[in-house]
Amino acid sequence: MKDFDVVILGGGPIGLACAIACIQKNLSYTIIEKGALVNSIYNYPLNMTFFSTSEKLEIGDVPFISHNPKPTRSEALEYYRRVALHWKLKIRLYEKVKSVVEAGGSYSVSTSKGIYQSKNIIVATGFYDIPNLMNVAGEELPKVHHYYKEPHIYFGQKIIVIGAANSAVDVAMETWRKGAEVTMVIRDESIRDSVKYWIKPDIENRIAEGSIKAFYNASIKNISDHTATIQTVDGQEITIENDFVLAMTGYLPDFNLLKSLGITINTDEYSTPSYDINTMETNKKGIYLAGVICGGLKTNKWFIENSRVHASMIVDAIVEKFSH
Repeated sequence: MKDFDVVILGGGPIGLACAIACIQKNLSYTIIEKGALVNSIYNYPLNMTFFSTSEKLEIGDVPFISHNPKPTRSEALEYYRRVALHWKLKIRLYEKVKSVVEAGGSYSVSTSKGIYQSKNIIVATGFYDIPNLMNVAGEELPKVHHYYKEPHIYFGQKIIVIGAANSAVDVAMETWRKGAEVTMVIRDESIRDSVKYWIKPDIENRIAEGSIKAFYNASIKNISDHTATIQTVDGQEITIENDFVLAMTGYLPDFNLLKSLGITINTDEYSTPSYDINTMETNKKGIYLAGVICGGLKTNKWFIENSRVHASMIVDAIVEKFSH
């Protein structure tokens, strides 16, 4: 069993920022990550471009230089690898947390590879690992994809893209440009205003000219091997031929992990976890939240650029505790 001042769950950018803050305050730490370094970014679409500019993604005073103001996925992966090497971060990759047990004012974190002891835990696990399911018949079919990597496999196929936010618009545009026949199914009455400003007019023009078909105020009712049925807000049902369904319906934080840690989940519409906005400490003494997980179901509230500060807030609070 290894003893640390802080155990950080999650090796994304905010987890890395928390580790750097620990180094700066001379706290012992380890990061436990069940996948690759910055695993969520690794799983982003291959050609994704960030909404944020490169300097807003910087952590640890390491400059992020990109070819364009808004960096790509591959540039971000390169950057965070350099951050990890520059700071010589202690990261346990491909190590899954199995349980966290509280005993005597400390926490014992059991993983697939070891046991770690700490009085403080920072949960920075993000939200990209659990798809927000549609809960319709046929969703379990292999033709239904909740993650998107690149457009080649959809060439010459009839695909439905569900959603009206950035990920859905990116998927619809990229697959259409690579030879797919694209239909969008959108719950709202229009493409969302939050869509990247350089893409929104493009998708709206493609829909207006009929290159991409769109059903507004609509949802998927069911999916079969060769068709999908769309239901409009007025109850009309339309069945169309279909090869693939790309459900860009968002993702969820790991509420099971939060509940297993004893963290209170509020009963508001976003199921936000309970934490102190000044220290990021939850109702469980010594357990802190950092990054997008703080928003609960409101996964568009926190980003790398506005949650980087959580790292210093948390570590300052831990140091203050140790001084008493």
